[in-house]
Amino acid sequence: MSQVTEPGLAGEPHGHGEAHEDHSHDAQGTFKSYVTGFVLSVILTAIPFWLVMANVLNDTLLTSIVIMAFAAVQIVVHMIYFLHMNTKSEGGWTFLALLFTLTLVVITLVGSIWVMYHMDQNMMPMSPHEALQKP
Repeated sequence: MSQVTEPGLAGEPHGHGEAHEDHSHDAQGTFKSYVTGFVLSVILTAIPFWLVMANVLNDTLLTSIVIMAFAAVQIVVHMIYFLHMNTKSEGGWTFLALLFTLTLVVITLVGSIWVMYHMDQNMMPMSPHEALQKP
């Protein structure tokens, strides 16, 4: 039985042999890191669920802020444990792309909220009483 070789690899076997064992595990997670990420994700989901269902904080605004904080932490957990993103992966380009994306998202969200707020303040319909008083 002959081994299949890839062009340009000088006769290295193409398969699951020992030729590919020298790769570091930095690009891919270990079972322990996946389990850690899963456990953290479950905890970061269960706590906000409990906060809402048990009405622990008795303040809607505070509960919303706490839930958003847990969501932000969960995003970071997913990026580290499941997407394996860090400042060293792919020479820092994935982190740079993430920063660029976050910048665009923040600009879009803040700009949208700003526009909606000013439209709400400046373009509210007049009440019937105000319409009668207008010359």
